[in-house]
Amino acid sequence: MSFFATINHYREFDSGRFFAQITDADVERALDKDKPGAMDFLTLLSPTAANHLEAMARRAHQLTVQHFGRTIQMFIPLYISNHCTNRCAYCGFNHDNPILRRRLSLTEIETEARAIAATGMQHILFLTGEAPHLTPMEYLIETARLLKRYFASVAIEIFPLKREEYRRLQQAGVDGMTLFQETYDQAVYQRVHPAGRKRDYHWRLNAPERAAQGGMRVVNIGPLLGLAEPRREMFFTGLHARYLETAYLETEVSVSLPRFNAAEGNFHPDFQVDDKTFVQFMSSLRIFLPRAGLTISTRESAAFRDCILPLGATRYSAGSSTGVGGYTEIQVEQTPQFEITDDRSVDEVAAAIVARGYQPVYKDWDQIG
Repeated sequence: MSFFATINHYREFDSGRFFAQITDADVERALDKDKPGAMDFLTLLSPTAANHLEAMARRAHQLTVQHFGRTIQMFIPLYISNHCTNRCAYCGFNHDNPILRRRLSLTEIETEARAIAATGMQHILFLTGEAPHLTPMEYLIETARLLKRYFASVAIEIFPLKREEYRRLQQAGVDGMTLFQETYDQAVYQRVHPAGRKRDYHWRLNAPERAAQGGMRVVNIGPLLGLAEPRREMFFTGLHARYLETAYLETEVSVSLPRFNAAEGNFHPDFQVDDKTFVQFMSSLRIFLPRAGLTISTRESAAFRDCILPLGATRYSAGSSTGVGGYTEIQVEQTPQFEITDDRSVDEVAAAIVARGYQPVYKDWDQIG
């Protein structure tokens, strides 16, 4: 069994008809439940629930403080390669885009690591495109070991791996993984992934589960909001997170909420998620998943991130670069994977968090042994 069984269960479900029947009383009942079920979660995602946004935000805030306190964990991404064999329609690293391709050497990675560590950051996420012949397992293992000398927590956002490969990286010091399904809609998935290894929907869908089986302490999932109908996307994202929480009790499950940002290739998504709907999605996820981490990246603007900070977020990226060698090679022309909206420094993001009565956390765990 895998999460695909849940997707199949709801494949023919008419969410539009369900939403049309939701009343204000239904939303209030869902809000009052200590442990909302799947249909309660879908109720909170409904257009009708948007009329109860203030109550939902209060509930989300209360649950976040209860489970996480007034803290925001800080992390920073490090792109070590943008070589990619995939042709994802929405991505700046698309194989067909005529961009400068680079893979950092271990010496260059260490230079980047020193620059990042100087900011005080202790949680790092290293990323690659999907080109395993250029970023093989030994290269990834050596990168993990190197970064572990500089950071308390090392996580990956790379191509899907086998369970034993996740185990090898975990033994090298990697404690977390991020991998977005991008869209749970299979038809849309095939359309926006016309070629490359990423075209395999099932291999990607089951990767977070393989990572948990491989010993990863944290597994972070999410959709790319804009590719498919957003309310169904959030519904399946929440169900996927609860599935992982239930099946892997020792694994911390987190959810990211990336909205589409401009990248190379002039891709135009079919859907837009406005700020009000984003807040509704974020609040609904927190109510449905009170113990899950919620990550808000620098795709969002500084002003918006500051405003939504109390509504369920637990992790913020800061001082981010989405280009290879982006922290020490300012003079080199960079082609980012996507455009950053919040370009504040680590210190500026930390100051904004403090200004709203929260504590920025640079380090929240140590690996023993």
